[in-house]
Amino acid sequence: MSCGAFIPETLLSDLKRDLGIKSELYDSRLTSRIKTAMERIEAEGCTLQPTESDRDLVLMYAAYLWRERVTGAPMGRMLRLAMNNKIFGEHAKGAEG
Repeated sequence: MSCGAFIPETLLSDLKRDLGIKSELYDSRLTSRIKTAMERIEAEGCTLQPTESDRDLVLMYAAYLWRERVTGAPMGRMLRLAMNNKIFGEHAKGAEG
């Protein structure tokens, strides 16, 4: 899925709000983090859909990438749980179908 499945400006605006960033100074880096988040989510075996839950997953992952560059902290439990739920949910649907 490309970034076009979600409205990029809205994703950027929401990510900036989540991170408490008001300046446009970091917009290109944040946009890059959003795209990287989408790529990494898909690399883990998820198929992103234009849903609110997938949109939230992308925002959580992009925020993690932004914070991780400063703190070096590992992926948080909430994000890992959301990723696992997405992965296992898709596998379960595939097994049923």
